[in-house]
Amino acid sequence: MSSQSKAKKIIGPVIGLAVLVLLMLYMTGVFAGGKIPPGGVDAKVSEPAPEATATVSVEDIIEYYEAVGTVRPRTETRIEAQATGRILQYNVSPGAQVDKGQVLIQLDSDQLNAQVEEAAQGLVSARAMHEQAKQALEQAKAAFDEAAKAYQRVKTYFASEAATQQQLEQAESAYLQAQAGVRQAEDGVKAARAGVARAQKVVDQRMIAKGYTTITAPTDGEVVKRLAEKGDLAWPGKPLLVIQTRSQLRLEAVVREGLISRVRIGTPLEIAIDSMDLIIEGTVEEIVPSADSVTRTFLVKVDLPQTQGMFPGMFGRLMIPASTRSVVAVPKSAIERTGQLEMVTVREGGIWKKVFVKTGKPLGGGKVEVLSGLEGGETVGVRGGENG
Repeated sequence: MSSQSKAKKIIGPVIGLAVLVLLMLYMTGVFAGGKIPPGGVDAKVSEPAPEATATVSVEDIIEYYEAVGTVRPRTETRIEAQATGRILQYNVSPGAQVDKGQVLIQLDSDQLNAQVEEAAQGLVSARAMHEQAKQALEQAKAAFDEAAKAYQRVKTYFASEAATQQQLEQAESAYLQAQAGVRQAEDGVKAARAGVARAQKVVDQRMIAKGYTTITAPTDGEVVKRLAEKGDLAWPGKPLLVIQTRSQLRLEAVVREGLISRVRIGTPLEIAIDSMDLIIEGTVEEIVPSADSVTRTFLVKVDLPQTQGMFPGMFGRLMIPASTRSVVAVPKSAIERTGQLEMVTVREGGIWKKVFVKTGKPLGGGKVEVLSGLEGGETVGVRGGENG
């Protein structure tokens, strides 16, 4: 490579650096002549007066530890089949709002209808047998009454020697047989009554099973997943839908064990939802009382207020107060930027001058932290007619 090529490669960056240095010197007033005070410009040269001003303040702010988490529904219900049958109809799709008791899915119930009819016929037969058993009991009781009267008559005759021993024994035997017939008939009635109860239970069970073919929403919510399609075979335990209560959300955040002592149930804490550029206040609802043995963190659940545009699955940060410190703060509109340089226009005495600053974290109320360049109490210019 020739010396001319090498020189060209060196000269380009040198010229760029020189231009940047000259620009910085110009903006700080070096070329205005005289000695320049640190951080400002020559006192003899004044910047144009701004239209609006603000006072640099010193404020106490809270330092936070941030625990990352995910927005989740308070309840998530998985709808499962409780009967076997093909899916005849899906009445909802993901995103649909549903009310408690609303019909979501209809399964084929032909087989269960036949089973219900069969059970109903069995119940009719059992009731008929019960009626027959009751009639048999009435007949047995009538026969017993006759046998008892005859036995009593023969005993009276026998006492007056008007009946023989054989006649007495025959009357007693008929009486005992009639008595046994009553007991047998009573057992028959009990058995028939039990048969009716069994048949009724079968009917009830099959009616319940038939009812399971119409699947309804157990609560108000929003359908978020559909796990089967029309024509699919459903069976007990097969998941079909997932419903969430989107109006009731909470942040589930993982808090490291060194910070968990700062979190208490019922305590209000701030939550930052970055995708919405939003900070809201929630209440600590639950702290899982066991740390993860791998990550050494606790799961903290924070109740969130109902917020338009917030959805399950969003990223959030739980802000846990740690300490307070004093910071210098100015309105964001006071900061002027040229490339990576940050400046403010400050009034000193009767003139305005540019001062280089370094900013830190954004603060509430449209302000920003100033790490260096200002001490507090100064008057600075702001853009947009904002007064501080």
